[in-house]
Amino acid sequence: MTFQISLPRLMTVGAGAVRELGSTVRDLGASRPLVVTDPFMKDSGTVDAALASLRDAGLATGLYAECVPDPTTDSLKAGLAAVEEHRADLLVGFGGGSSIDTAKALGFLSQNPGPMRDYKAPRINTGPALPVVAVPTTAGTGSEATQFTIISDSETDEKMLCTGPSFLPVAAVVDYELTLSMPARLSADTGVDALTHAIEAYVSRRANPFSDGFALSAMAAIGANLREVYKDGSNQAAREAMMLAATQAGIAFSNSSVALVHGMSRPIGAHFHIAHGLANAMLFPAVTEFSVSGAEARYADCARALAVAGEEDDDATAAQALVDELKALARDLAVPTPASRGISREDWDRAVPVMAEQALASGSPGNNPVVPTAEEIEHLYAAIYG
Repeated sequence: MTFQISLPRLMTVGAGAVRELGSTVRDLGASRPLVVTDPFMKDSGTVDAALASLRDAGLATGLYAECVPDPTTDSLKAGLAAVEEHRADLLVGFGGGSSIDTAKALGFLSQNPGPMRDYKAPRINTGPALPVVAVPTTAGTGSEATQFTIISDSETDEKMLCTGPSFLPVAAVVDYELTLSMPARLSADTGVDALTHAIEAYVSRRANPFSDGFALSAMAAIGANLREVYKDGSNQAAREAMMLAATQAGIAFSNSSVALVHGMSRPIGAHFHIAHGLANAMLFPAVTEFSVSGAEARYADCARALAVAGEEDDDATAAQALVDELKALARDLAVPTPASRGISREDWDRAVPVMAEQALASGSPGNNPVVPTAEEIEHLYAAIYG
């Protein structure tokens, strides 16, 4: 059996890597990069080092700083205008997953006719796109290394998964120092997102030996460091480990797949404006408990990678230890329930059938060790409400 592996062409990793952004872009042959980021990154000055590096490299650099959380098809319109106005030949996605996803979508739509819904999964997109260099500022999404982008349809509220080589960044600049100012809640949610990527990549029906190695390495690092960055965001060693793990987990799931947690979390984000990582965290223990019977040995490996089970434990014991650890992690990181986030039971129950339908339509649940029915997904949504 063969596996098709896709990776960014260049990756610069380590403290101060952002200062090499200009030389990276220049080496890629671009001359008119447009930095795509959000207002906070601009106003806080976080993006300044990236802009300085590009300008010092002699590049005609533009800035678009209007990205929004959970980008929508409507929010892309101003960005497309900025790409055209600057005559950009490369985009730099700078920020969290939303900014990088926005850059990917803009790079694609600038070279292909819309609307974006024409390109959602299960379609695999291989068409032309402006090259994207991704500079993550959170340790979670792994978007800097994946061939996916997530865009919400403004007309239907569907959170669309768009996939294919067209969305793979040509390069990534991974500098953990950019994460040192992340608040505790964001550190927790993005960290759980990365852990979800690693575990789902490993238990997915599309797992392979290449993705397995990255997934297990990411799990070990996250298990050892996630609680620490939540407790003490200034711990540079823990921040560095989490940043590398997030990228490794991104490589893993980009070359394997995500599964039921992600399939169910995207509709939560679309309907209730819950951040992606937090929606994953809400679902992770219950969905894992539902799925264990379909890949007990693989889930046991995950428990051992997280150091919550040993080689002497049989698979059933280890897999249960994983479920117990995910529940403990949710408590330790103060992961809220939909109820404690202020979502009414009436609104939640009304949305559940539609969310279940959208989850199945995304294709991700089909990669799960136990492929659920719509009714089973509805029961899981009910179970996590709180």
